[in-house]
Amino acid sequence: TIQTDNGFEFTNRLSWQAFLKDKKTMFENTLEELGLEYKVIKPHTPKQNGRVERSHRKDQERFYYKRVFYNLEDLRNQGKEWRKEYNNFPMRPLGWLSPREFIKKYKSQEESLFAI
Repeated sequence: TIQTDNGFEFTNRLSWQAFLKDKKTMFENTLEELGLEYKVIKPHTPKQNGRVERSHRKDQERFYYKRVFYNLEDLRNQGKEWRKEYNNFPMRPLGWLSPREFIKKYKSQEESLFAI
């Protein structure tokens, strides 16, 4: 299941233009093609997407507010570097493992579940 807010990049459900309300966005069509369930949160309730909202806030604080981007290519390059830093940064919800370490540990446990 994919859950988003009601942004127009995701859905037309709250459009003030009647002809758009029932028209699916490219995002919705893609999810449908992939067979993924799609849910939206209630309007004006960002707390329903708390983890995502916190992640956006942390991205703002740790990445966007601390850097200057000179062009789109620079933004992409700095974004790649930031992703490497982020994926190697220990996090409390992951038992003080980095996302990279957590995934590696998960994959090794998953493989051992199917070992004969």
